[in-house]
Amino acid sequence: MKSFKYTINGNVYKVHINSVVDDIAEVEVNGTPYNVKMEKPAKKQMVTLKRPAQAPTTPTGESVITRPAASTTQGAVKTPLPGVILQVKCNVGDTVKRGQTLLILEAMKMENNINADRDGKIIEIKVHKGDSVLEGADLVVIG
Repeated sequence: MKSFKYTINGNVYKVHINSVVDDIAEVEVNGTPYNVKMEKPAKKQMVTLKRPAQAPTTPTGESVITRPAASTTQGAVKTPLPGVILQVKCNVGDTVKRGQTLLILEAMKMENNINADRDGKIIEIKVHKGDSVLEGADLVVIG
């Protein structure tokens, strides 16, 4: 396993550790074998290296994973950060004022009010209570 060289009181000792099982080490000191009982069992060295799986690819080598394109819905209120919709506080057809709370989004263990960014009427609600949303996702369309 390992070899060491010690000098004690001017004497040189070559120590080779052959194996360690629980609290017994088999060692050779200057060619003489010894079984050494240790006070504490040796620490188990568990080295497990796992490489991350390679992302799937098509036969042409292109990535299978795609990112959703940024939405281009006119008048959409977008989420500022990823999270989970806790509550929808508006309905289709409601008239809303700028600053009015439309949804409550939980992100990073905090509740965030998602407010209307303009006056108008709710044309479409694109999420439901409990939905997970990514940053920039359309939540509500105001017309």
